[in-house]
Amino acid sequence: MILQRCAARQGESKGSFVTKTFPSISLFALIFLALSTGVHADCYDVFGCSDRNFFRASDLMDGPNCDFLYMMRGAIFKQRGYCFATPRAIQTFGNADCRFENVNEVRLNKFERANVATIQSVEKARHCPR
Repeated sequence: MILQRCAARQGESKGSFVTKTFPSISLFALIFLALSTGVHADCYDVFGCSDRNFFRASDLMDGPNCDFLYMMRGAIFKQRGYCFATPRAIQTFGNADCRFENVNEVRLNKFERANVATIQSVEKARHCPR
């Protein structure tokens, strides 16, 4: 709405922002491209998003139980294409669309790497089962 008002004030013809900016691409195509970006990180109200916020150990110590910590850590690897090996992980996350059998080959960004390490340290401090 604001973009259309600005364009009208400048004497341009009215029309949607999408058709002005991307005249040869349909709205459907733009939505499809936006939704097919691949990785979708998990975001938590208290902790933030696993791919763009650093989790704090103090928050994790006071918050989720061992099972939830396991789910948080595993979800990071699942979203990046890790092929799980343990029966518990395979049952929990499955191996559909997995690409990396070696955990060291999984491409994690700096936030994900730090969050995995933080989660593991909290799991260890809380004596969570592996």
